[in-house]
Amino acid sequence: MTELLLVRHGETDWNREGRWQGHADPPLNDAGRAQARALGKTLANERVDAIYTSDLRRAAETAEILGAALGRPVTSDPDLREIDVGSWSGLTRDEVAERYPDWDAHDGESRDALQARVVGAVRRIARRHPGGRVLIVTHGGSIRSLERHVNGESERVTGNCEVRRLPFAD
Repeated sequence: MTELLLVRHGETDWNREGRWQGHADPPLNDAGRAQARALGKTLANERVDAIYTSDLRRAAETAEILGAALGRPVTSDPDLREIDVGSWSGLTRDEVAERYPDWDAHDGESRDALQARVVGAVRRIARRHPGGRVLIVTHGGSIRSLERHVNGESERVTGNCEVRRLPFAD
């Protein structure tokens, strides 16, 4: 069985401000870099066979910090990206409510499309490392999507640089 270590990227200023990020590409802030370094120390004594990341800067930077701490190269996969939130990108919840009072969902990617994309990526990755332990740096929405696929509905928020362990058996 392959073990997946799902990691949400470190904090960005947009996280701190409560802004929808989606496919937008804000970098980590100083707190996010510190979170990634702390997680690298926490994981330093664990075996990690491979590291994969979303290609968005906040995840890629987190993965590079972890890769340096764990002595592993990082492979980028755009299918690990966060959901595309369309015109909500960069807005706070209050701004969305003000600008789009009649909308109950964003005009970007659907939850089903996100789930198909992320589950497909994770299957490909896990199959490349049978019996291994793979660290995947991604996004909160991507992690929730995987949890929904495995366990049914999941609205639990994953904190920045939090690790969720997921066994993978085809």
